[in-house]
Amino acid sequence: MAKIHIKKGDNVIVLAGDDKGKTGRVLNVQRKEMRAIVEGVNIVTKSTKPSAQAPNGGFIKKEAPIHLSNLALVEDGKPVRTAFRVNADGKRVRYSKKTGEEIK
Repeated sequence: MAKIHIKKGDNVIVLAGDDKGKTGRVLNVQRKEMRAIVEGVNIVTKSTKPSAQAPNGGFIKKEAPIHLSNLALVEDGKPVRTAFRVNADGKRVRYSKKTGEEIK
């Protein structure tokens, strides 16, 4: 399995697809499928049957997963590449290849 450079809570920008250029916060990362759900990006319309929560049924709009290769971390409004390194404490941390700063 490839290393995943994006985590839940990160601000990302979409690099390709219908939502190219949109930014949002990562709500969920699906490691096995190499996909992430990003707030406000890749919105799909789903039809629902009547249930206790939605007595009339109808259509709902929700975010669909998007492949991690189409996402990049945002720093100062621009996409940045990330990498891993071991710091002095022996912990593996992410850092920005542009600035060299550690990403929290």
